[in-house]
Amino acid sequence: MNGVVAAVLSSALGGSAAALTRYVIGATDPVTLAAYRFGIGFLLILPLALLLHSSFPKGKDRTWVALLGVLFFSIFFVFYNIAMSLTTAARGSLALSCLPLTTLVVAWLFKKEQFSRRKIAGVCIAIGGVAAALWAGLADAPPGAWRGDLTMAGATVCMALYNVWSRPLMQRSSMLGFLALGMGFGAAASIAFALASGGLAHSLSFTQGQWLAAICIGVFGGALAFYLWVYALERTTPTRVANTMTVNPIAASLLAAALIGEPLGWNLLLGIGGVACGIWLASTEGAK
Repeated sequence: MNGVVAAVLSSALGGSAAALTRYVIGATDPVTLAAYRFGIGFLLILPLALLLHSSFPKGKDRTWVALLGVLFFSIFFVFYNIAMSLTTAARGSLALSCLPLTTLVVAWLFKKEQFSRRKIAGVCIAIGGVAAALWAGLADAPPGAWRGDLTMAGATVCMALYNVWSRPLMQRSSMLGFLALGMGFGAAASIAFALASGGLAHSLSFTQGQWLAAICIGVFGGALAFYLWVYALERTTPTRVANTMTVNPIAASLLAAALIGEPLGWNLLLGIGGVACGIWLASTEGAK
């Protein structure tokens, strides 16, 4: 399996997790749901890393991986869950599609990639597509959905930093060792906050369907999705991996329509088309 294929599968699983998040978020809180997602994920990833004798980060790398893990697997996903509580799965995932462009900008700021007129045009087209789609779909959105959309778009900075900074740390250890350590610290941070706030205790009142959703989020949206994501980051560039995020709103909108009856509209296709076109321009070779 090559890196791009792995990233596409990861993005599809992430979109499905977005719909499940919308289904269960009303019965819990953003921090507790992040604790379940990556607590379960860590319990699956760590034994696999140990079984395969994966190399774990050492020395100063251990500290950086821990900080990245808290930034991504805790802070980012708390904001992700907040966003999903304010907007629809389709709109939230569409806003998350800004990730490739955020990754491109962060990579440029840290001198990992160079901007060209083609890339700037791609950024403008993709952002325009997202903005047009979200604006066109306001009639079908819950009240105040724009707050969730903006929260999600802003939170992509956390994921972009993870994408750009993770590869050298992974190369000095191993894919699974890097993922297990980072996810473990992120899960620990969320679990500590969820215990302090009483969120974990409150979640014991989940219905059978909500427990099933939380477990699926942890297994498929936590362990499997991010195994595939770091697998992809190890094998190709951060921008190419992030480019696959356009799959996310498709999976999210289809499952959310089936689970909770969220509407499907032409504005989603408009947004996906704009983002896909912009990303293609921004990430393919062209004249400077």
